[in-house]
Amino acid sequence: MANTDRSIMTPREIVSELDKYIVGQNEAKRAVAVALRNRWRRSRVPEPLHSEITPKNILMIGPTGVGKTEIARRLARLTDAPFVKTEATKFTEVGYVGRNVESIVRDLMEAGMKLMREQQKKKVRTRAQEAAQERVLDLLVPPPTGMTNPDGTQIKREENAARRRFREDLREGRLDDKVVEADVPARVPAFNMIAPEGMDDLENQLQGVFDKINARQREKRRLPIKEVLEIYTDEEAGRLIDEDDITRQAIDNVENNGIVFIDEIDKIARGGETNGADVSREGVQRDLLPLIEGTSVKTKYGWVRTDHVLFICSGAFHLSKPSDLVPELQGRLPIRVELKSLTCEDFERILTATDASIVKQYEAILGADGAQVTFTDDAIKAIARYAYEVNERTENIGARRLHTVMEKLLEEVSFEAGNRSSMQVQIDETYVTEHLGAIAGNEDLSRYVL
Repeated sequence: MANTDRSIMTPREIVSELDKYIVGQNEAKRAVAVALRNRWRRSRVPEPLHSEITPKNILMIGPTGVGKTEIARRLARLTDAPFVKTEATKFTEVGYVGRNVESIVRDLMEAGMKLMREQQKKKVRTRAQEAAQERVLDLLVPPPTGMTNPDGTQIKREENAARRRFREDLREGRLDDKVVEADVPARVPAFNMIAPEGMDDLENQLQGVFDKINARQREKRRLPIKEVLEIYTDEEAGRLIDEDDITRQAIDNVENNGIVFIDEIDKIARGGETNGADVSREGVQRDLLPLIEGTSVKTKYGWVRTDHVLFICSGAFHLSKPSDLVPELQGRLPIRVELKSLTCEDFERILTATDASIVKQYEAILGADGAQVTFTDDAIKAIARYAYEVNERTENIGARRLHTVMEKLLEEVSFEAGNRSSMQVQIDETYVTEHLGAIAGNEDLSRYVL
């Protein structure tokens, strides 16, 4: 029987979950599934070995659009782990203007804090909703007042019938659309500053000051009660949770369960092409080394160690090879998996077989406008064939080609949907050929249109 607790899923169960969203690439799925399971295994190992067991970081090699990023993203969602995705080309060597690699850990810590806040707010949501309802009731009906005892304390009066009636209507959702004037947080533009290199502490301090100032600003706005309830519930949940406790738990979660996905690692290899100065190559690799090997990084929430953070790096390696990375970095990525180019059959499965397949997405989004769009089996085969052929003749962008093909195929339907009260369209092979055949058959035209 399958485990219901995601934290103790077996590798086979993890792969089964990934199969719902990603077609093929079994080798890569198995590698990340084992890496994830090893975290649970490590938690069962007593000291002193517990601290000595480090993650086996992964290097994914394969062309664009074959599922590298999606595997890492789904893995993080599957485990509710703090996750951050970045591109290696964003960073420059220490001493140059640009992002420092340590910002990866700060971004991961922000993701960890957001995740932990959401988890803790869910635990107190019932109490927060009750408090929020009382605040909304105060806007509709004055709160009951009490007489004063001789000692000055209040004697609470029984609330009036109107307030009881409004409470019942509120809980049943009958007042959701009623508009009231409420005191809510002010809409202020986000302030994000980037301090000069080496002044990260100043950046964190100033960002914290502006965040606190913005949090205190409030304004009167006329809003539907449903929206006011959501705002007040979130505020009340924030009052019920302990920020210090959340910070401690978030740091622990990041240090032991965090996942960092670094894409385009091949672009900073010696054989890769880069634009501008060579400050994004070997220097960045050497800056990444201590991060992947294990070090402490100062964030605005405290020091965070990266010894047990799982790093997944990926790249196409068209113009370079993994051996072009500095030897030390190669050694920190011991698990290497090669993802294969997608076949025509893979495209067919991507269109229909996954839980959030492309066809299901288009049927749902056009259905919102009352358009009923259906695809025949021969249409699916034709769409997959055109996407595969265009990839073979032009730039191979993997599954992303399906989105450009589908947009062109449904261009007219998407424009007309909503203009009619009801619309039924059946996409068959003839329809696909009429709308895509000429474009896909012209190599120059398909480069620009598909």
